[in-house]
Amino acid sequence: MLNVYVKEPTQQAKACMIWMHGLGADSSDMMGLVEQLPLGDVALRHVFIDAPVRPVTINNGMSMRAWYNILGMQLTDREDQEGILASQNYIRQIVDAQIDQGFSTNQIMLAGFSQGGAMALYTALNLTTPLAGVVALSAYLLLATQCKPVLAKNTPLFLAAGQYDSIVSPVWTKQTAAWLTATGYKNLTFNEYPMDHAICAEEIADLARWIRTQVKGDF
Repeated sequence: MLNVYVKEPTQQAKACMIWMHGLGADSSDMMGLVEQLPLGDVALRHVFIDAPVRPVTINNGMSMRAWYNILGMQLTDREDQEGILASQNYIRQIVDAQIDQGFSTNQIMLAGFSQGGAMALYTALNLTTPLAGVVALSAYLLLATQCKPVLAKNTPLFLAAGQYDSIVSPVWTKQTAAWLTATGYKNLTFNEYPMDHAICAEEIADLARWIRTQVKGDF
């Protein structure tokens, strides 16, 4: 089982966000992001997951935390189906654990950065039960030629890209947003920011505003 860390709100949680970090990082990256989100009195449980440790081809076979293997810099080099499906299964186990603790699926959001954002989106699209929302920062659609989404079309989605991203091309994120829209996901927010492969202050403010909007409704 993966390492899982939970940050509880001071009052009873109204919703739950499950966070996945990027390649070579760990859950502390997403913890740092959450600390910067101006969420006010929004009562959210935050769940942070560490990816499994595995050899990563693009990094000379070094072992590091990664949701799936990456062979090279092209989008087609990120199609490690075995790793993707294994990580999807891990994440779904975390979702199920939150349900066992009293949350309904439409109180749960999946969120992540880079690889983690790709996994959040892929896992969500393959869920038949409703979610409160999906956040994919500097990410892209995995296994695009095989993807037949079953997630409810009214699910709120937040996608963001760095205009100068040298790791995850903003073109990939734009294509993902366009594909989602064409597939029927109209409740989609897509923003670009003047940055490389990072998270910036403007993005944090926009994301916090989006989260507050999703959580303020009744579940």
